[in-house]
Amino acid sequence: MNRLPLLPAIFLVLVTLSSHAADRPNILWITSEDNSISWVSCYGSKNARTPNIDRLAKEGFRYTHCFDNAAVCAPTRATWITGHYAISLGTQPMRSRYQIPHNRIPYYPDLLQKAGYHIANGGKTDYNIGGRDDRGVWRVKGKFPKRQAGQNFFQIRNIGDSHESRAFPKKKGQVKTDPATMKLHSYHPDLPEMRMTYATYTDAVQRMDAKVGGILAQLKEDGHEEDTIVVYCSDHGGVLPRSKRFLYSSGIHCPLIVRIPEKWKNFWPAEKPGMTVDRIVSFVDMPKTFLSLAGARVPKSYQGRIFLGDGIEEAPKYHLSFRERADECADTVRGMRDHRYAYIRNYMPWVPNGQRLNYMWKMAGTGAWEKHYQEGKCNEVTGRFFRPRPSEEFYDTVKDFDNINNLAGDPAHKAKIEELKQAMRKKQLELFDSGLLPENMRLRRAEDNGMTIYEMVRDPKLYPLEKYLDFSDLALSRNPAHLDALVKAMKDSDEGIRYWATCGLFLLEDKAKPALKTLEKALADECTEVQMMAAWAMHRLGFESKAETTLAAVKKVARKDKPIFETILRLMNAIHPAKAAK
Repeated sequence: MNRLPLLPAIFLVLVTLSSHAADRPNILWITSEDNSISWVSCYGSKNARTPNIDRLAKEGFRYTHCFDNAAVCAPTRATWITGHYAISLGTQPMRSRYQIPHNRIPYYPDLLQKAGYHIANGGKTDYNIGGRDDRGVWRVKGKFPKRQAGQNFFQIRNIGDSHESRAFPKKKGQVKTDPATMKLHSYHPDLPEMRMTYATYTDAVQRMDAKVGGILAQLKEDGHEEDTIVVYCSDHGGVLPRSKRFLYSSGIHCPLIVRIPEKWKNFWPAEKPGMTVDRIVSFVDMPKTFLSLAGARVPKSYQGRIFLGDGIEEAPKYHLSFRERADECADTVRGMRDHRYAYIRNYMPWVPNGQRLNYMWKMAGTGAWEKHYQEGKCNEVTGRFFRPRPSEEFYDTVKDFDNINNLAGDPAHKAKIEELKQAMRKKQLELFDSGLLPENMRLRRAEDNGMTIYEMVRDPKLYPLEKYLDFSDLALSRNPAHLDALVKAMKDSDEGIRYWATCGLFLLEDKAKPALKTLEKALADECTEVQMMAAWAMHRLGFESKAETTLAAVKKVARKDKPIFETILRLMNAIHPAKAAK
């Protein structure tokens, strides 16, 4: 059997632990890329078989409500390395590498090392943060040389076999799983290409599981099984279209399994191994938890909650997730859920979930799905991916894991919707949610004031978040009764308020005709984001020439606004089928 060595043999000579080290566990954190609970058999997967992860669950504790915060890798890893939600740092756009004040926000491996741990990462970093080299964070990179005698270790092993790229088309005969046996999510049309994508990815997940087994076998062989806490989770959900990058259950509901040796049974989160734990765990909780288990200093600024060990904190009632620019496609979404219900707020509802993202379209199933839609062959559920979205979505995730039955307008759920909305607003204010301005607008404002986005959003004069939340609510309501308020807001000195007012007028569609002169004036606004939204609104009202002239001028200067600009241009000229098939 081919095995990836956990540690070279020279490292693995058993040493006599010091009394100090013996009081603390080693920690092995195994991560796999891009797989939700839908791809792990002990969580009920109908496609993949993961016997090694399943065995780990029998020997440990399986968490039933673990959620990623970001649904995609780089913002997730920014959250992991800092113990801060990426939206609180300003590092949530994919591959942005925006700076943070490193003197105020320590990385958790620094604190583990100060506590005496040997820290090593043999896999992925991708922290999406500027000002510090990702690989330089770790004492050991890729290989694991000899530790000091008696030294505890914290090690990360990332497995890329389940990454999205492993679902790209394979040559004939390379796919082992029979596509005909695949069980599809209800939002996917039953197409040969979609089935083949499922089968290809099933193979990938099962290879990943074999790697997990190899790592665990090596740990046992090297004599560290009984002094090491093993944590397994994915880095977010996925991987098929509408899962990775999206805040639906298949995008953020992740496996989390923890195996704790008998000698630390006081850390067990349930009575005995093999049991499940229904505590809500967010990925932002993990750095605090690792530090607490290691007896290291836990910064007061860290935003998660310790979910394991003798420092365990009160379980959260809710989980917050976020989506913003993913590669070249702009978007802004926030999600708040409890054990059962999920509330989603679309801050750019005019764009469909199915924006054409180059990487996602490398899967054969995605392109086939789009073609199916363009030919008018999708039903109401499968076609929804390519249409503009409502401002609000609300799902019963127990009855509806696929999140296809939007209950936002159901009076029976009015109280729960309001509860989650208020919980979301409270959390956004607590975190200084940086996403209430378009990406380049907040970057401009930070740079103009000589500070990071993190610092800018904590200055109420530069970033009046409550005001932005209020005006975004006004805009997203699509209520003609707010027309006068939106027109008045177009004169505000804050370009952020003018942006939201323009969005509100755009969403009113024909009901915005009384504000035509205001929109026309906005074509010359000093803010490019306002210009672009005003031009699109004018275009929808039939003034194509003026809109196109404005957009042509904006194109020359709005280089950093390219994701928003190209999204508008693409959707403005999109060809949609007249009607979806019933």
